[in-house]
Amino acid sequence: MSTGETNTQGAPEKTANTNRRQPYPQGFLDTISAGWAERAETLPAARAQAPYAAARRDAVSAAFPGERLVVPAGGYKQRSNDTDYPFRAHSAFSHLTGWGADAVPDSLLVFEPAGDGHEVTLFLRDRATRETPEFYRDASIGEFWVGPRPSLAQVAADLGIATAHVDAFSAADGDLVLDEDERLTGFLSELRLVKDAYEIEQMSLAVDVTARGFDDIVRELPRIVAHPRGERVVEGVFHQRARSDGNGEGYDTIAASGPHACYLHWTRNDGAVVPGDLILVDAGTEVDSLYTADITRTLPVSGVFTDIQRRIYETVREAADAAFAAARPGVRFRTLHETAMEVIARRTAEWGLLPVTAEEALDADRGGQQRRYMVHGTSHHLGLDVHDCAQARREMYYDGELAPGMVFTIEPGLYFQVDDLTVPAEYRGIGVRIEDDVLMTEDGPVNLSAGIPRMADGVEAWIARLRS
Repeated sequence: MSTGETNTQGAPEKTANTNRRQPYPQGFLDTISAGWAERAETLPAARAQAPYAAARRDAVSAAFPGERLVVPAGGYKQRSNDTDYPFRAHSAFSHLTGWGADAVPDSLLVFEPAGDGHEVTLFLRDRATRETPEFYRDASIGEFWVGPRPSLAQVAADLGIATAHVDAFSAADGDLVLDEDERLTGFLSELRLVKDAYEIEQMSLAVDVTARGFDDIVRELPRIVAHPRGERVVEGVFHQRARSDGNGEGYDTIAASGPHACYLHWTRNDGAVVPGDLILVDAGTEVDSLYTADITRTLPVSGVFTDIQRRIYETVREAADAAFAAARPGVRFRTLHETAMEVIARRTAEWGLLPVTAEEALDADRGGQQRRYMVHGTSHHLGLDVHDCAQARREMYYDGELAPGMVFTIEPGLYFQVDDLTVPAEYRGIGVRIEDDVLMTEDGPVNLSAGIPRMADGVEAWIARLRS
């Protein structure tokens, strides 16, 4: 629990509540700045992502000649009263600087027009010396509270960017500012559509850590079942892996057991995990570079699918495989969804769930009846954000063509709500989603998460192996 801010003597602070502050006695003020060892400043070698980030900055500079650009990292966001959420830099800022989980809040990346290009400067708050009141008074940035911060010189060497104190930054009329200027925001989003070698490496790492987290969940199924809020145990088991081997989760874990699996973004995670039911787990680790995985597996809690569960599960898997097979360079992104929908429409029609034929359901204008059982899309781009490149233009995203270096999900599902009278009783309360992270290459798609069992027989064998 935070001890809170205690300053009563001059330093401005973010909270106006003063009833908990304690005065610093004069003896403390007279001695706090003395008696500290010298701090040697060692300059680090440039981090691995520095040349990749530099190439991205060059692309931005070329796209906006003569214009001043400002890309803020963002700052802390309030959780409650004087408690903040953990800081995470804006994804576009991280992409252009190479700064990940260790980024300093309230920093700014500025492109200043110069000649045919730009001079790029990273403005950040330099660390305070032990002689300044900030060291002990400011609970948000003082090193006595939050630990050591890097110096301007250390950040410059680490990231390969010129640095300056944030106080030296001045906004100017005509600045193009991220999330305020549509052109800049859209361009920076589209710049992330194709990943470079470093990004692909980091996303593969995120998938690997996530796979270990799913293994942990399977191993802990007996404990999960024994707890009255087993969904919370699933969430906690995955969090331990994501936090210990990565930076944390890339998004709130969905641990949806039984009928909860039919709620697409079930993050309350307060239900029991009951043998005989399925549990849908949608989870992804964000690694220190801030790249995230996004994977879903649906598991039979007892270790074995029932006949109905297997029928639904294998249909979803069939739809996922069809979408994967359709993915090729030059194919439109929307084709993945259309292909998955063909399978969903055909199977739900065969089961007698649709009031029309599969062909009628697939009519672009008058169809869509099968969407009752899968209202979400089949794919989205993935990277620094779980729904990456979200500000890209439609013609570059949904209507765009797949290209080598793109990373995206394939995640069809079937969800039969517990009170849906259009399906037989034995289908009700069953929700299934299978989600994989896919890299497009010159030779076609590669399933980065294929190592996590996904066929029904393989899932049963996986559970049996890890619980034995």
